[in-house]
Amino acid sequence: MYPPSRKDFISLTLSDPHSNAYNNGKHRRQSCWRKWKQLSRLQRSLILFLLALLLIFGLLSYPSIAEQWRGISDREEWLELNDRGLNAAPPGAKPELGPDAGKTPAPVAGPHLGPAVVPDVAVPDALGPDAVEELKGPNIPILAKPPIKKKPFPSKRGPPSLQKGGNVSDTAGGERQEQEVVHDEEGEEEDKEKKIVSWRGAMIEADQATEPPPSTNEKEAAAPPAPANPADTVSQTVSPGPVDRLEVVRDTFRHAWKGYKDYAWGHDELKPISKSFGEWFGLGLTLIDSLDTMWIMGLKEEFAEAKDWVEKELTFQKNVDVNLFETTIRILGGLLSTYHLSGDQLFLDKAKDLGSRLMPAFKTPSKIPFSDVNIGKGTAHPPRWTSDSTLAEVTSIQLEFRELSHLTQEPLYQEVVNEVMKLVHKLPGKHDGLVPMFINTNSGQFSHKGVFTLGARADSYYEYLLKQWIQGGKTEDDLLEDYLQAIEGVKKHLVRQTGPGRLTFVGELSHNRFNAKMDHLVCFLPGTLALGAHNGLPGDHMDLAVQLMETCHQMYKQMETGLSPEIAHFSLQASDGHDIIVKPADRHNLLRPETVESLFYMYRYTKDTKYQDWGWEILQSFNKYTKVPDGGYTSINNVRDPVNPGPRDKMESFFLGETLKYLYLLFSDDLELLSLDKYVFNTEAHPLPIWPSPPK
Repeated sequence: MYPPSRKDFISLTLSDPHSNAYNNGKHRRQSCWRKWKQLSRLQRSLILFLLALLLIFGLLSYPSIAEQWRGISDREEWLELNDRGLNAAPPGAKPELGPDAGKTPAPVAGPHLGPAVVPDVAVPDALGPDAVEELKGPNIPILAKPPIKKKPFPSKRGPPSLQKGGNVSDTAGGERQEQEVVHDEEGEEEDKEKKIVSWRGAMIEADQATEPPPSTNEKEAAAPPAPANPADTVSQTVSPGPVDRLEVVRDTFRHAWKGYKDYAWGHDELKPISKSFGEWFGLGLTLIDSLDTMWIMGLKEEFAEAKDWVEKELTFQKNVDVNLFETTIRILGGLLSTYHLSGDQLFLDKAKDLGSRLMPAFKTPSKIPFSDVNIGKGTAHPPRWTSDSTLAEVTSIQLEFRELSHLTQEPLYQEVVNEVMKLVHKLPGKHDGLVPMFINTNSGQFSHKGVFTLGARADSYYEYLLKQWIQGGKTEDDLLEDYLQAIEGVKKHLVRQTGPGRLTFVGELSHNRFNAKMDHLVCFLPGTLALGAHNGLPGDHMDLAVQLMETCHQMYKQMETGLSPEIAHFSLQASDGHDIIVKPADRHNLLRPETVESLFYMYRYTKDTKYQDWGWEILQSFNKYTKVPDGGYTSINNVRDPVNPGPRDKMESFFLGETLKYLYLLFSDDLELLSLDKYVFNTEAHPLPIWPSPPK
C-alpha cells in the first residue's frame, strides 16, 4: 500500500477590514528549499550548469543584438532622410575631404524614391581593393561595414575540411564579407533575379556569365555599376578588342601559382581558403607537375624559381610510402617531359633517381606491381586492406618507364612494364575487350570480375593502349588489337542515348546489369578517339567522339555554375524531363581536366572553333566560381548552387599540370606547339616524344 500523501505545510490567507492580504510566504520558501534538498546531487549540478550556461549566452549575445538594432535604426534614419530629399551620408561613412578622396557613387533609385541620389561615400582604407569590388553593384546603396568585433566563440562556416585552420571567414580578404546584399525595399523584387552573391562575397550579374575575365591591368579594378536601364547594358559591355585567351590562361596560372608560392611552397598541394598546404608524399607535387606547363606558357621567371627548388631542395631519400601510379604519372612524367622541353640534365638525373627507387614495386610473385613503394627503404607492399592493385594503375605507368629506358639505355625499366601488358593481354575474364577494375598481385588474375567501366580504376588502361602504340612507332600489334577490341566492346555494351535529348553517353555494366552512370573521368574518351582517328584508325571512332564531346559539354552547360559534377546519371526514358541527373553526393567539382583535354584533341583534329568556345566558357566558370582572391583556385562542393558553391579548400596539382595546360594548347592556333605527330601526352598531360619508327 502507498502511504498517504504528506502535507508539508498549510497555507492560510487572512484578511483584515482594510483588505490587506497576508500569506505564510516564509513557510513556502522553506518548502522550496526542502524540495531542492530532496534532489540528488547530480540533478542539482545539472540545473546549476544550465542556469550558468543561459547567463553566459545572454551576456555574449547582448552586445551583438544591441549592435544590430543600432545598425537597423541608423539605416532607417538614413533612408528616411533620403526620402525627404536630403543627401545624408550613410551610417558609418566618413565625410569627403576633396574631389579625389575615394568617392564611390552609388545610384539609389526606385519607383518611390524619385530621382537617383548619388551619395558621396568614402571607402575606408582598411577594406582594400577586394572590398571595394564587393561594395559596388547595380542599384545598391553603399553602406559602410560596421567594425568587426571578435567574439570569444567564433562560429565556423563551410564544410568540415575547412575548419581545421580556424574560422573560414578570417582566412582571406574575400571571405571576410558576410555575403550580404542590401536592396532598396521597394526595388527588391525587381532586382532579385539579376543579382546573386558568390561565396567570395563578390557581386555577380546573371547576364555576365559569358563575359571574359578581366585583363591583367584590370583584374584588381572594381566593376562599374550596371545601368538602370537593361537596354543600355550592351553598349556598356562591348569589349574594346578581341580577348587574348592565351593571356587569360597565363593570368589564371599566375594567380594559382601565387597562392601556391605564398602558402604552400615546396609542399604537395595548396589549401587556398585556409592559406595552408596539404601533404601527400612530401615531394613538391604541384611544383613538379607544373614545370612543363610554365615552360610551354613562357613563364620564365616562375620556371626559374621552381627549377631552383628542384635543384636545391628536392630529394627522394625519404622514409615515405608513395603510390606507384601517382608518383609515376605526376613526378616521373613531369621530370621527363621537362627534360625534353628544356634540355636541362638536372631533370633527367632526378628522373633516374626516382625511377630506380620505384623498381621494388615490381618484385611480386605475379610481376603485377604493388601499389605502394617506400622510396627511402626500397620496400613495396599492397594496400593494407587488400592484395589487389587497380588495373588502371598497373597499366598506366608504361609510357614513363619506357621513356626512361629509352633515355638511359637501361632496358630493365621498359621490360618490367611491358611484362605487365603481356600478362593482361592474355588474361581470361575480359568482356569483348573490356577489363575488370582489379587484378591480384599474388595470382596475377583479374578479381571482382563482371564489373566494367571506363571511369575510375579502369579509364587510363584504354588510353595507354593507344598511346603506347603511338609512342613505339605503331609497331606493337598486341596493343593496337586490344585497343580496337575494347572500343568495339564499349560501343556494344556501354554506349546508350538519353530519352529526352538523345545525348550519347558511356555507362557501366555490373554483372550484365546496365547502370546509366558516367564519371567525369570518362570525358577523356572523345579526345582519345580523336587521337586514334588522327593516327588513321576507323572513321566511326570519330563519329562517337563527336557525340560524346557534346555530352561532356552538356555536363557543364546544364549546371548552374557552368561546371561539371564529378558523376552524372542519365535519363533513359523519353518522358523524363531532364537528360542529366546529379545526385547530391556527386555535385562536387575537383577542377578536373578530362573535358578540356578532349576539347584540345577535337580542335586539333577538326579545326572547329566551337571547341575553343566551349573551353572558353569552362575557363570563365573556373574564374567565376573557384578563384580565391588571395591566390589559388579551389575545388567546390556544389556545381548546382551558384550562390554558395561551397569551397573544399583544395587545389589539386593537376589543375596546373593538366587543366590549364590543355586550355592553353586549345586556344593556341600554332599546331606545331607540341605537335601530335611528335609528342604523346601521358595521362597527367606531360608530353613525351614519339619514337621514330624502326626501319622495315
